[in-house]
Amino acid sequence: MLRRADSILQKRNPDISGMTTISGYNALDGSTSPAYAVGYINLKSYDKREKIKNIEHFMDTIRQDLSVINEATFNVFPRPTVQGFGDFAGIQLVLEDKLGGEILDFSTIADNFINEINQLPEVKSAYTSFKANFPQYEVDIDAVKAKSLGVDIKSLMSTIRAYYGRVQAGDFSRFGRQYRVYIQADYDYRTDPESFKSIFVRNKNNEMVPISTLLTLKKVVGPETITRYNLYNAITINANPNEGYSTGDAMNAIEKLAIEKLPGNYDYEWTGMSLEEAESGSQTVLIFIMSIVFVYFLLSAQYESYILPWAVLLSIPVGLVGVYATILMVGLENNIYVQVGVIMLIGLLAKNAILIIEFAVQERNKGLSIYDSAIAGAKLRLRPILMTSFAFVAGLIPLMWSSGPSAQGNHSISFGAAGGMLFGVILGIFIIPVLYVIFKTLDERLKNKFKTN
Repeated sequence: MLRRADSILQKRNPDISGMTTISGYNALDGSTSPAYAVGYINLKSYDKREKIKNIEHFMDTIRQDLSVINEATFNVFPRPTVQGFGDFAGIQLVLEDKLGGEILDFSTIADNFINEINQLPEVKSAYTSFKANFPQYEVDIDAVKAKSLGVDIKSLMSTIRAYYGRVQAGDFSRFGRQYRVYIQADYDYRTDPESFKSIFVRNKNNEMVPISTLLTLKKVVGPETITRYNLYNAITINANPNEGYSTGDAMNAIEKLAIEKLPGNYDYEWTGMSLEEAESGSQTVLIFIMSIVFVYFLLSAQYESYILPWAVLLSIPVGLVGVYATILMVGLENNIYVQVGVIMLIGLLAKNAILIIEFAVQERNKGLSIYDSAIAGAKLRLRPILMTSFAFVAGLIPLMWSSGPSAQGNHSISFGAAGGMLFGVILGIFIIPVLYVIFKTLDERLKNKFKTN
C-alpha cells in the first residue's frame, strides 16, 4: 500500500523530492499499530517547484491523488510550526468518558460529535484515528488445564508476546553507538491463527507444551488500543480550521458545540498546540493592558502629569486600526504573529507621539501658546519621524515576499506591522498635535485650579 501511494505521488507530483514511510506507526496518537503507517513527504526547495508552490494547495492535490486508493484512508496535514507539541499542526482535543462506560457507546458519541464539528463553518475537516470495531482475536486461556500441565500463565503470555509483539532481549555497542536487540517470530510464522500450533512453552517439568492446547482464539471486534487522558478513557480528535478562520475561531466554535451537544458524563480537553493556545490566549488581554499601563506610568513620570500621557496613549489606536485593516485586505488571520507585532507597535507609535509632545512641551515652556507649541513640535519632529518610520517599513518588505515553512508567520508580522506603522504615522502627525492641545489645556487648567485652592 505504501509503495503504491509513493509511486502515485512521485508520478503525479514532480515537486516531490522524496518520501520516507514508516509502517506500523500511528503518527496522530504516537502509538504502534499494524493497521497504520505514516509517510513524510519531502518537497523541493520553493524556487525549484514547477507546478504548485503554496503548501495548502499542494496538500489538496495530494489528497486528490491518494483518493484513488480504496483500500486505505489517508489524512494529509503539515508538521507543526513549533516542534515538540505533537505531529499535527491543526486543532487537537480529546473526548473523555468521565464514568468509564462501554467503549462502543463512547465511540458512537465521538463519531456523532465529529459529524457535528464538520458541520461548523469554522472547521474544514475533523476526524479521529480511533476505531471501536477493529477486527481482532480474543485469546481465551484454559487456566485449569494450564495449571494441570504445569504451565505458568505469565510465562505463557510472555511467550506469545515474544512471538507476535516482540520483546527487547538486550543491547550492544558497536562503532561508538548503542543498538537494541529485539526478538520476534519471522513474518511467515505469525500471519494467521494457525501459527499458534507451532509455538511451545516450557512447563515446570522442563517439558515443551504446545500453546494451541491451552487456549482458543475467538474473532471479535473492538478498539485496537484504548488511550487515557488524565486517567479517563479518551478519544483524540483532530481538526483543521476553514479558510478565512483562525484556530481560535474554530476552537471557540467547538467549545460552544461541546457545551450544547456532549452528554453530561462526557467532557473534552485541548491537547498539543491547542492546549498551549487555550492557556496562553487568556493572557493576551493581560499583556496588552500591562503594556499600556507601563507606558502610561513611564510617561506620567516624564511629564509630571497624569493627564498629558493620554495624548500619547490615545494616538496608538490609530495604528492598531491600520494593523487589522491591512491583514483584512491581504487575507491574513489575527494570529499570534500579528499580536506580537501589535505589542511592538505600541512602543514604536508611542515613541513617535512622545517625540512630538516632548518638543511641544519644550516650546510651551519657552512661552509659546499651546496651539503654537503643538504646531512647532510637529514641524520639528516631522522629518525624523517619517525617516525612521519609512525605514522600518522598508525593512519589513522582504518578509512580505518570503516563502517556505515560516512564510505565514513572516507575512503576518510584516504586513501587520507595516500597515499599522503607515496608518499610525500618516494619521498620527495630524492627530497627535490635536490631542496635545486638548490634554495640555486640561492639564494646565487643573493645575491652576489646584494652585488657586
